[in-house]
Amino acid sequence: MTGLAVSACTTVENEPPRSTTTPPPTTAAMKSVVNTKLTSKARGREVTVITMAPDGHNPDDLPKCVALHGRGEDASWMVRLDVQKSLTQVVRAGVKPFAVVAVDGGPETYWVDGKPGDNPQKMLLEELGPIQAAFGISMGAFGALRFARTRKDLKAVVAISPALFRDWPTAKSKRVFADQAHWEANEPLRHTNDLAGVPLGVWCGAGDTFITVAKALINQTNPAKSVITPGGHTADYWKPIMPEVLTFIGERISATA
Repeated sequence: MTGLAVSACTTVENEPPRSTTTPPPTTAAMKSVVNTKLTSKARGREVTVITMAPDGHNPDDLPKCVALHGRGEDASWMVRLDVQKSLTQVVRAGVKPFAVVAVDGGPETYWVDGKPGDNPQKMLLEELGPIQAAFGISMGAFGALRFARTRKDLKAVVAISPALFRDWPTAKSKRVFADQAHWEANEPLRHTNDLAGVPLGVWCGAGDTFITVAKALINQTNPAKSVITPGGHTADYWKPIMPEVLTFIGERISATA
C-alpha cells in the first residue's frame, strides 16, 4: 500500500504535541488473507498456504479449519469461492471467529499418497500446525474424510459434493490410486465406521454427478447434518452454501466438550 506524504511545515498554535511512537496496527489494518510458502517434506516440494480470517481478527489467535480443494485446483481456489467473505459474514452474524487454512494438495492426488515422495495426508497431519476442523469440496471431501479417520479429535468435518467411489473400475479411471488395495485402504465409503463420533456434515446438490455416493455416505454415517438442495457440481452451488457450512463448523470448533 502506498503511503501519503504529509507536509509538516505548518505550525498550529496551542496544538498538543504529537507522539513520535508508532501506534499499534488497528484491527481494520490486519490482513484477512495471508499467503505463505511451506517447504513440505511430506510432499517433496514447496506449497502455498493461504490463511483466511474474518475481517478484524488476527488468524494467529484463532482456532483453525483446514480447507481442501477439488481436482485440478489449488489453495487459491478457496479464495475464489469467497470463503473469506463468507467467514466474515457468519462471524458478524454471531459465530465465534475462526480461521480457514487452504493448502495445495496437488491437482489430482485425492489427498492421498498416490505417488512416491508425495504424501498430502502426512502434510496435513504433521506440517500445518494445530488443526481443529476440516472441510473439503469434491476431491477435497475425499481428503477431509480420510484426514478425519486419523484425526478423530476434530471438532467438525464437512464433505461437500464428495467425490467418492463405490467400485474399483470407477476409482481406477481417475489414475490416482496405485492399485485396488491402495484405493480400498483410502476410500471413505469403505471405512465409515472410522468416522463414528466425528461431528460430520454433508452437503450435496441434487443434480450433482456424485449425489448417489453422497447419499450412500449419509446413510452409512448418520451425520450431524446433511443437506441436499438443488444444484450441481459447480461454484454456483458451492458459493451460496458456504455460509451455512462455515456456521456448522464455527458452532463446533471452539467447543470445549
